[in-house]
Amino acid sequence: MTDLRPRLPSPLQEVTDDRFARHGVRLLLKRDDLIHPELIGNKWRKLAPNLERAAGRTLLTFGGAYSNHLRATAAAGRLLGLPTVGVVRGDELAGRPLNPSLARCAADGMRLRFVDRATYRRKAEPGTLGAVLRAAGAEDAYVVPEGGSNAAAVRGCRALGEELRGRADVVALACGTGGTLAGLAAGLAPGGRALGIPVLKGGFLGEEIRALQQEAFGVRRGDWSLDERFHFGGYARVTPELDAFAADFERRHGLPVERLYVAKSLYALVVLAEEGAFAPGTRLAAVVTGSPFAA
Repeated sequence: MTDLRPRLPSPLQEVTDDRFARHGVRLLLKRDDLIHPELIGNKWRKLAPNLERAAGRTLLTFGGAYSNHLRATAAAGRLLGLPTVGVVRGDELAGRPLNPSLARCAADGMRLRFVDRATYRRKAEPGTLGAVLRAAGAEDAYVVPEGGSNAAAVRGCRALGEELRGRADVVALACGTGGTLAGLAAGLAPGGRALGIPVLKGGFLGEEIRALQQEAFGVRRGDWSLDERFHFGGYARVTPELDAFAADFERRHGLPVERLYVAKSLYALVVLAEEGAFAPGTRLAAVVTGSPFAA
């Protein structure tokens, strides 16, 4: 993996923003989007340990039609010469032209398998998983779960917290499957706090994070919490208000803002600062977990 030359630790950039400064809060951007041009942000942190464990075997993983995780896995396969299989939610997509995200996966050599949504929901069940592997001709593949979140990924993301020890009091990031937050919280120094902003609605993520930490460490680790208010209707939902906010943040700070995750976390932090959620003097680090997708 070191042959891919990741930029680690990722840069920590302080920005001046009056929406935080007037409350005495320092805003820091943890630029995980600069780790690698193709394995961006938390995708690197979660995939790297799984790629090492795969030991050259085919990688098979799961995702929706616009999955950042599928794109990152496909790119990793191309860069490392590993075969990859992407199991995509929604068999109705099989007969349609590929969207730009899936087209990139295919261009990077990923074999795409479309499954119906009922099968996809049961993908973690041994019988269903076995059938999916056989149908894909990948019985010996190394399986990475949806979003890349498993015990290996959580332990890999612990380094994110360790990089911020002594440099931030609160660390915030958007969450999909919860693996990055689970590892981040475990790596922070005592007294540090991790704040997750779920981008999916449903209120299920807290239990998922507890389970991931249990699998990775045997116990709950670190001080972490979730604020469920900022999903903007659910995954891949971007409202005009959120898009306008992201465009304004880009103009203010010269940072391309990814809409599905990063924009939601930054919006949440502005609201929380206005609500007085951060004490004056707080060093607030926002993890930039990805960058806008260029087709």
